[in-house]
Amino acid sequence: MRILLLIGTGSFIGGVLRYSISQFVQNKFLSAFPFGTFAVNIIGCFAIGMVFALSEKTNMSPEMRLFLATGICGGFTTFSAFSNETFSLMRDGQLFYASAYITSSVLFGLFATFIGYSLLKLI
Repeated sequence: MRILLLIGTGSFIGGVLRYSISQFVQNKFLSAFPFGTFAVNIIGCFAIGMVFALSEKTNMSPEMRLFLATGICGGFTTFSAFSNETFSLMRDGQLFYASAYITSSVLFGLFATFIGYSLLKLI
């Protein structure tokens, strides 16, 4: 239960940060391009990279890593988890799996969005 509370608290913090930063950045640009979401995704990738580097260099507890990576970064953006998993596959020499993960995530994600949207438009 303690782990779930740590992750939930981190997710709350990450979600509030995501909304706040995304709105702040988007309001700085008068454009249809989603600069706010783009900024959040890049910041999240940077942050999760730092979390995992710190967890490897220090004696970071598993609970702290879950709070920071799964909680805060996960609540901030799941794109950071996608990026870290892809990076890990590439770092481990699994280029086929990294490429397959990237391609299938983008294509299936877009397809799922289209199907979900289309199904509800029919109702």
